[in-house]
Amino acid sequence: MEPDPSPPLAAACPLCGQATPETFRPSLEQWQQWLGAAVARKLGLYRLPPDLRLSVIVPVYNERETIAEVIRRIRAVPIAKEIIVVDDGSRDGTQEVLAGMQGQPDLRVYLHPENRGKGAALRTGMERATGDIVLIQDADLEYDPAEYPQLLRPIVEGNADVVFGSRFMSDGPHRVMYFWHFVANRLLTQFSNLFTDLNLSDMETCFKVFRREVVQAIAPTLKENRFGIEPELTAKVARRRYRVFETGVSYSGRTYEEGKKIGFRDALRAIWCILRYWRWD
Repeated sequence: MEPDPSPPLAAACPLCGQATPETFRPSLEQWQQWLGAAVARKLGLYRLPPDLRLSVIVPVYNERETIAEVIRRIRAVPIAKEIIVVDDGSRDGTQEVLAGMQGQPDLRVYLHPENRGKGAALRTGMERATGDIVLIQDADLEYDPAEYPQLLRPIVEGNADVVFGSRFMSDGPHRVMYFWHFVANRLLTQFSNLFTDLNLSDMETCFKVFRREVVQAIAPTLKENRFGIEPELTAKVARRRYRVFETGVSYSGRTYEEGKKIGFRDALRAIWCILRYWRWD
């Protein structure tokens, strides 16, 4: 991703720290020269197509404390984008927070009158996405929007149709918590891999990124209303033989007291979804 030239950088050399006589605005080529092309590319410093537009779908349920900050962080990523927020029947004041943002040009808000689940919210968002690339972002601050450039790169470079952001591949920071959640995630991923013939490390990740054509093909077939949407999406991507990449992402998980919603019943449903969507749409 090419650095945004609009806000000038501090008037100091980023390599030696020495003061510079004028406002410092390194170009993409300068960053590549200083860091080396391989390092710059790994950091997400690469050139985007000038007409690229990203659709970020944010399913929301009772996230009053975090929704405004998530939207702020999404906006801070210097990529042309639309933000599609789907509130899934929140009752904690989230809808009132979103009502105060209505009319902002980069933001569209859709409301479900009652809670139907993450899958239902994603279907609503996918039906309305118009960007060249569609990305799923949870509203709970567990996943960092600053990592969008790394997630988009395999698609932008023409190598992938779908990218999964893996919590288990990254050397970045991870909050250390629930051991049995970790075990369940790994077991469900391996069970999914048995049927999809993919070698994913994190099927249940929130960060899933798609070329628009993939979303247009799959969205009309989606059926799951709750967290079963994750194995359903994975199975349907695999059955259509789209090119799938993974890239490591950081993760700051929440406790149930902080608002985590997925549970044991969802794990059982995931097993059923893996079996069902492996064979049938």
